[in-house]
Amino acid sequence: MNKTLLTILMLALLLLFIISPFAALASLMLVVLVSAFFSLLGNLFQAIIADDTNPKGS
Repeated sequence: MNKTLLTILMLALLLLFIISPFAALASLMLVVLVSAFFSLLGNLFQAIIADDTNPKGS
């Protein structure tokens, strides 16, 4: 569950970086935002479906 919360926090910070008026490389940040959004969806589905969100290997 901590991984999911950290991903949501990271997505919120990325949104702040893109919206800020002094954002450099805004197009690159949009690519990072899209990848973070898909990572968030994956983490949310993993938290909903599985009991343990941490893989056994780590």
